[in-house]
Amino acid sequence: MQEKECTECGTLIRGRADKKFCSDQCRNTYNNKLNSDSNNYVRNINNILRKNRRILVSMNPNGKAKTHKDKLMEKGFDFTYYTNTYTTKAGATYYFCYDYGYLPLDKGFYALVIRQEWL
Repeated sequence: MQEKECTECGTLIRGRADKKFCSDQCRNTYNNKLNSDSNNYVRNINNILRKNRRILVSMNPNGKAKTHKDKLMEKGFDFTYYTNTYTTKAGATYYFCYDYGYLPLDKGFYALVIRQEWL
């Protein structure tokens, strides 16, 4: 049996030849460190997307509504982040935060919609 050091803490490991960590705690610590930067980035974007969706939900209780860009921005809406787009045959592009979306109209107005793909 060959002795190796734990990838995380450096303690000698005995056991299987392919074993990299001395314990589950070291394995978890190592993987959490490895993924922390990307996890924070993804977490921050997901928080923005959820906030955008909450704003759209609050401003569109009946499934269709119209609002001005200033009202969305006043609530903290971030137009940079959305989950997907849908372009109609006429060329209009809807932007969605999950199932709630908006369509840019003239003079800073937006049509708010809910995508109901199951219908």
